Amino acid sequence: MQLKHKRRERCICFNANLLIDCSFNKLRLQKEELEQKHLHLLQIVESEKTAKWQYTQQCEELMSEIKKLRAELCALKKELRPVASSYTRKPKVQRTMSQGTGSLYMSGSLYGSDEHDSVVTSFGLRNITEAEVQKIKKVQSFLRGWLCRRRWKQIVEQYIKSPHAESMRKRNSLVFQMVETEEEYTEQMEILVSCFLRPFKMAASSKKPPCNHEDVNSIFLNSETVLFLHQIFLKGLISRMENWPTLVLGDLFDMLLPMLSIYQEYVRNHHYSLQVLTECKQLSPAFAAMLIRLENKVACGGRSLETFLTYPMHQVCYITFIFLM
Repeated sequence: MQLKHKRRERCICFNANLLIDCSFNKLRLQKEELEQKHLHLLQIVESEKTAKWQYTQQCEELMSEIKKLRAELCALKKELRPVASSYTRKPKVQRTMSQGTGSLYMSGSLYGSDEHDSVVTSFGLRNITEAEVQKIKKVQSFLRGWLCRRRWKQIVEQYIKSPHAESMRKRNSLVFQMVETEEEYTEQMEILVSCFLRPFKMAASSKKPPCNHEDVNSIFLNSETVLFLHQIFLKGLISRMENWPTLVLGDLFDMLLPMLSIYQEYVRNHHYSLQVLTECKQLSPAFAAMLIRLENKVACGGRSLETFLTYPMHQVCYITFIFLM
């Protein structure tokens, strides 16, 4: 009765710890999502600052070019004024008598004859066309480019604020997070299988086994099957990422969803697995010594076997979260 009572207390404590870990996992996922959004916004702000600085530089260059053109135009007008005045002539004044009263009238053009006017006009147009047309075209091209870039910037800003862009950002963040999580989870499961499961299986087949095969199977359950499933899923994700951004993942999830039934056995027997592990450590000093030696490996990073056995439990919560999204 005391043993059953102790086992019940251990199960209750483990369930409480598991609930805490699950809630912490949700908070960790939310934190990572917010950090990725923050990084994305920082990148947008930096790109906008760079574009603003470039546009400011271009505007300053265009303004300086316009000032130069205005100054040259004013100088050209000043040069043309003496030329125009040299072709002017004094108006002829004639006096006529009409009914005993005199009247004056002016004959001729005030600024010269029509022939001289055409010479001045053609002279001015010829100078502007030959000397300034290239600069005018350059300024026009700069202005057209600036207007196009400004319009394109407005289009991009409108798209960034659109619901479609927001959904695409969520999708991209989810996909990248999924790939990173799968890589990390597969790595941890490989450590569990290679550093713990296989050495214990070999030890169970020795002449003086620290534990039997039944205990090993009860502790590790179907960890190898879970690892194999996620290795296939990870390879599929990586192969699909090569076709980015045209990414189709529906068939991968269709393949993964029926296979998640293997987690039922793991989750159902997880408490019993930890119970068998505790009993083996208490009843078999050789098992405990071997476990300590395996946990001290560099690949384990100072983590215990119980920690590695808990990773699939967290992955079940994460996969459920992915499907709910």
